[in-house]
Amino acid sequence: MSALRTFFAPPVSLARIAWLRLVIYLYVVFDVLVVVRDPIAHGQVPVELYHPVIGRELLGFPQPSPVYVQVLRAVLLASALIAATGRLPRLAGGICAVAMFDWMSNAFSYSKIDHDHYALMIALCVLPTVGRARFSDTAVVSEAVGWVVRTIQMSAVSIYFLSAWAKMRFGTWGWANGATLIWALTRRPNGIAPWIGSHPALTHTLQWIMLIAEFLSPLLLWARGQALRLGLAFFLVFHASTYYLLRIHFLPLVVCLTAFMPMERIPAWWARRRQAGSAHPPAEQAAPSSAR
Repeated sequence: MSALRTFFAPPVSLARIAWLRLVIYLYVVFDVLVVVRDPIAHGQVPVELYHPVIGRELLGFPQPSPVYVQVLRAVLLASALIAATGRLPRLAGGICAVAMFDWMSNAFSYSKIDHDHYALMIALCVLPTVGRARFSDTAVVSEAVGWVVRTIQMSAVSIYFLSAWAKMRFGTWGWANGATLIWALTRRPNGIAPWIGSHPALTHTLQWIMLIAEFLSPLLLWARGQALRLGLAFFLVFHASTYYLLRIHFLPLVVCLTAFMPMERIPAWWARRRQAGSAHPPAEQAAPSSAR
């Protein structure tokens, strides 16, 4: 039980929550204004295609009208901005979580569900469980903070693992030797995508690397130090490559990967850099004058 408690709720600095709130809630603003700007998709998707997802139907959310969406957008943006400042963390965070679920579940009720928002929704649900947190609370550790951090980490990792599992369900191990990547690169010919798509052996290798990495992604939960940094760097490069080649991003997931990063150490690191810079003045000031 002690080992399970340490794994699922490790003592983590309270300042980590302050940083996570800043990053995640500001991303919510970006997501609403840029990524999912209009969940109704006027003029693009017929209204008849609206079929509410199970969660939305169980909670009794109505089919939104244009006015409903505009009011919801205002509530969502206001709550996210307030929560990002650390003020009213439970109230503003709770409102933001419900409003974002309303916003995203409506968008997902038109036949397409983006799995990259899963970790973001989990993060919005668990962040309000911790009260006030300041960036200066680096010395205060809490298991409640650790539970929030671990939950976000697990939700992010599960996206990779379940993606690999879905490939096994519908394509078995033969998926890695199929033409999925060639089809995607041909459909979205950006950058060097056409060249990669013209080499089946290369695309098969990339698909095997992708599949193995997704299955091994849970190891990030146990990785430490250099191993963790290399693992995160791999997935960040993977997402950057996906965007460069296919113009497909996983920003909600990438933002949630910050839960693996000790952001509370940033102020101390920056202070050390400034102190080291001031301790070594420019050479022309430090050197004695030859005239003397």
